[in-house]
Amino acid sequence: MSKQKTLKGSFSLCGKGLHTGLNLTVTFNPAPENTGYKIQRIDLEGQPIIEAIAENVVDTQRGTVLAKGDARCSTVEHGMAALYASGIDNCFIQVNGPEFPILDGSAELYIQKINEIGIEEQNAEKDYYIIRHKIEVKDEETGSIITILPEDQFSITAMCSFESKFINSQFATLDNMENFATEIAAARTFVFVRDIMPLLQANLIKGGDMDNAIVIYEREVDQPTLDKLADLLKVPHLDATKLGYIQHRPLMWENECTRHKLLDIIGDMALIGKPIKGRIIATRPGHTINNKFARQMRKEIRKHEIQAPIYNPNEEPIMDNIRIRQLLPHRYPMQLVDKVIAMGPTTIVGVKNVTANEPFFQGHFPEEPVMPGVLQVEAMAQCGGLLVLNQLEEPERWSTYFMKIDDVKFRQKVIPGDTLLFKVELLAPVRHGISSMKGYVFVGDHVVAEATFTAQIVKNK
Repeated sequence: MSKQKTLKGSFSLCGKGLHTGLNLTVTFNPAPENTGYKIQRIDLEGQPIIEAIAENVVDTQRGTVLAKGDARCSTVEHGMAALYASGIDNCFIQVNGPEFPILDGSAELYIQKINEIGIEEQNAEKDYYIIRHKIEVKDEETGSIITILPEDQFSITAMCSFESKFINSQFATLDNMENFATEIAAARTFVFVRDIMPLLQANLIKGGDMDNAIVIYEREVDQPTLDKLADLLKVPHLDATKLGYIQHRPLMWENECTRHKLLDIIGDMALIGKPIKGRIIATRPGHTINNKFARQMRKEIRKHEIQAPIYNPNEEPIMDNIRIRQLLPHRYPMQLVDKVIAMGPTTIVGVKNVTANEPFFQGHFPEEPVMPGVLQVEAMAQCGGLLVLNQLEEPERWSTYFMKIDDVKFRQKVIPGDTLLFKVELLAPVRHGISSMKGYVFVGDHVVAEATFTAQIVKNK
């Protein structure tokens, strides 16, 4: 089971803001477990903190803008993409202005600094949200679509279409986040010359230049118009008859623009608040559809706040029936865990197949067999006992006993033919032989029961 991660230390990056033109410094700091990403405006009174989640996005014009009250922070997507792709779950970010510096228009400098400072593993488990079925978000007006499908890891394919002979149709794929640094991070943001004047009139891209963006000149304008634009941007005059890419650094890849769109998707997906296991297919992506999709994903996560563990009956169990009998004293008809399929230092996942031959169905109830709730709680406790006893020397010489059961909820009945998945986690380290645990029972994707319980580990006489 993967652990959460944070930075080993702090690092800062300085540069001008793309839209404000201000000289800015952004500092990335380690953060405790379960913090997520938080951004602090240290230049404002009270130094307000903005939680970097999709619901706090207030604008998606030429970048992702987060806000809380009057505090805003824009152009966050490149830094967010670097954190997410590096597997960092918790980071506290401080910035002395209304946006992150644009740097070279990519995420490359963020990745370099993360690699220099290093990444630290934390104790808490990484809480993946696993895609179990297709989820799709569309924008009928623009034709943008983002679809996510089940997959064992996070991957993306982006497909872009522009009214441009230079980048008419392109696609880019990232199958493994480990390749982000070499295949995606250096992809720069881009702009068409035809869009620069409207952006300037909208009080944007004051810090844009030939070093922090790919600039595409594809529709010829008269020389005085191009000269005027060059003067506004404080760059040398160009020949108005020569179309093409006019930034200082040549393209790194033929599809660099679409690779940057893929980078933006990752940055906007970081605002979901959990790492995802699934494959995104994005058609004509942009910050608006990205945020719409991220918000939909957060709704899905809230609906399935506790996800059922993945169960593949073809895989060998970690503990089979024989090993369980070595650890637990329970025998027929009270051995209620058939096998264990996953186990970490603080979490265990067990399985029970409920059949019509269970002895309790004779009286509960003859005409409508229902597994007693108390036995579901007992089965969860047996799973917890296996977790604790497996960590002891000579575990067969110890037993676990209930001391307390709290917060028991039964959400739907369990009947013959159901396969129960038990997920039990320690709420605190075992102290003085006392263990507190939280357990869930799943049938399919649904929680059917849950409880918090305390047990005592006692040495057998």
